[in-house]
Amino acid sequence: MGNILIDKQYETKADVEYSGSGNRDGVDFTSEQSDSITQLPERPLTQCLSDNVCFALYTAANALVRAYRPLLEQCGLTYPQYLVMQALWLQEGASLTDLSGLTRLDLGTLTPIVKRLEVKGLVVRNIDKHDERKKVINVTQAGMDLKQQALALRQQLLEKVTVSEQELDKLRELCLTLTIDLNR
Repeated sequence: MGNILIDKQYETKADVEYSGSGNRDGVDFTSEQSDSITQLPERPLTQCLSDNVCFALYTAANALVRAYRPLLEQCGLTYPQYLVMQALWLQEGASLTDLSGLTRLDLGTLTPIVKRLEVKGLVVRNIDKHDERKKVINVTQAGMDLKQQALALRQQLLEKVTVSEQELDKLRELCLTLTIDLNR
């Protein structure tokens, strides 16, 4: 896969051109480095944050969580709790380490979430049948009863957006690819 421009540059070639060696804006340049800088292609001056992929992803993620919040409140869940429950509905009897991999939440974040779900009666931690040193998290009947109600939230969100399901699937695939690429 070739290199892609993640975020547009906020400088034009003229902004970074410098001849000779010395110091420009607090950065020391050798003559060779400044020659490579002057070979940058012309880029238009960008003044809109939404031109940046990182900003678009950040604001979309925030908007999605905000849209989920009132719907999840009906289920008595926060968004991170919802992610953990989804992971457990897909992989019953997961350990905290398994859940961390599935949700991409670190153990320090995940442990209090699981404890809160346990207090709500949605999950229970049990000793692993294969390794008594390890605990696994199982969904209770109350947690399973919540599954259909919580999973119906996706349809409610789809009704709010103009993006098709196919476009959302493509967006999901691109986000997962970007995550994998950036975590290498």
